[in-house]
Amino acid sequence: MRIGFGLSSEEYRPAELVEQAKLAQDAGFAALWISDHYHPWNDAQGQSPFVWSMIGAVSQVTDLPIITAVTCPTVRIHPAVIAQAAATSATLTGGRFVLGVGSGEALNEHILGDRWPPAVTRLEMLEEAVDVMRKLWQGDSVTHYGKHYTVEQARIYTLPDEPVPVYISGFGPRATDLAGRIADGFISVQPNADAVKQFRKSSGGKPAVAGAKSCYAGTEDDARRIALRLWPQEGVPGELAQILPTPQHFEQVSQLVTADMIKMACGPDPDAHRKMVKEYEEAGYDTLYVAPVGPHYREMIELYRDNILSG
Repeated sequence: MRIGFGLSSEEYRPAELVEQAKLAQDAGFAALWISDHYHPWNDAQGQSPFVWSMIGAVSQVTDLPIITAVTCPTVRIHPAVIAQAAATSATLTGGRFVLGVGSGEALNEHILGDRWPPAVTRLEMLEEAVDVMRKLWQGDSVTHYGKHYTVEQARIYTLPDEPVPVYISGFGPRATDLAGRIADGFISVQPNADAVKQFRKSSGGKPAVAGAKSCYAGTEDDARRIALRLWPQEGVPGELAQILPTPQHFEQVSQLVTADMIKMACGPDPDAHRKMVKEYEEAGYDTLYVAPVGPHYREMIELYRDNILSG
């Protein structure tokens, strides 16, 4: 299993994300993933730069492949616009770009006042959006009158040599089934072996990747305090993460989360981080992207460089 590095747009300023990408490449991480949010999950995280600007910047300072984790191409931004952004990103990276997509969260997608549809409808919209984008990546003029999207005489002129691969995130059987039917790969944030097996069976063995968090501090207790302050929504159960509309709502529900509910690797002991990596490897993923939490990201990168990537 390859180990990649996660860039958390919700927590770090643009210059810090660029720095992290360079440090990750120097340390030996195999690839990058970057989150695509309009809002952070809570005000303590405090950031949310535009992902397409960040991909442009990062592409100029590293040679690592980049995947979005994940873009919602259905509500906040029309899939025809996402198709152009992804094509440009793939061109900038020399074809080392993957568009990771998902059905989204109200947190980011409600901002224009659109109705937030139920999960079944969101997946239906996602399937049509992927179809629209793939048509546009062929380089022809596209006119499309679908159930959810209209495109009239649109053509993307700046294209990579090959169409952009599309990976789909799945947090339940329906989304995993959609990924298996139409995606070039599968994305998750859980060491879920059953989901990987379901996807591999229905897709014919296509790649599966995952993301996890890692919080470095001088002690495990300090790291857990940092993780609980910055990423308490990691312990929020069920579908709440998809339907709560503002960071303030996440702050309210996160009051129910305790430090022992935060499952990320915490502290300076390499064994804790090795254990987390092993869980994802045993679940069957091809790549695990590990994202830092908190101010000590340089130390976290050094820990992985010296203790995990090297052996």
